[in-house]
Amino acid sequence: MATVLIVGASRGIGLEWVRQARAAGDRVVATARDEAGLQRLRDLGAVALKLDVMDTASASGLAWQIDGYAFDQVALVAGVYGSRISGLQTPTEAEFNTVMQTNVLGPMRVLPQLQDALAPGARLAIISSRMGSISLRSDSQGWLYRASKAAVNSVLKDASLMLQDKAICISVHPGWVRTEMGGEGADIDVQTSVAGMRAVMAGLSPADNGSFINYDGQRLTW
Repeated sequence: MATVLIVGASRGIGLEWVRQARAAGDRVVATARDEAGLQRLRDLGAVALKLDVMDTASASGLAWQIDGYAFDQVALVAGVYGSRISGLQTPTEAEFNTVMQTNVLGPMRVLPQLQDALAPGARLAIISSRMGSISLRSDSQGWLYRASKAAVNSVLKDASLMLQDKAICISVHPGWVRTEMGGEGADIDVQTSVAGMRAVMAGLSPADNGSFINYDGQRLTW
């Protein structure tokens, strides 16, 4: 039985991750921003913690909420796409702040809170996106979201260096998933995505630390 932390689990990928981990018999701690989300987590048998990565005070209080835990697996799932900007449309300041603070500053707030709550050999994944890859990029659709995922890949790489004696840290692309964010026309269902990412995490070795990996195990370039 593993002890698992999922940050941003009120719906979509995060909620399905809770469901699959609980079905596997894992002890699960998961976060949500509001009472409705927290109740969905409790209904699945998870320990539900209130956390808003957009709020400094909320994020800084995570460490005491998880004091005493030793997590074998951590998944930072919380993220937003933002406005469906096409072409070279300048985002508003509010749009920029929402996407960057959620997708980049959020993990930068949460990661320091986890350092004393990682079990030896823990596996930690930030849910990124292939859209954040610079070398694989072929169009500019969603350039604000792309910028945020490129930035969080940088955050993960630094975390992998700082935590290398404690955890194996990766960025993982969940695929184009049929969720509220991905839409009905996406390639795969959320069950397939999460099952793949859980398998990737289970198979990690120290040589994978600091890598960018697809949900099916394929290595991705930055």
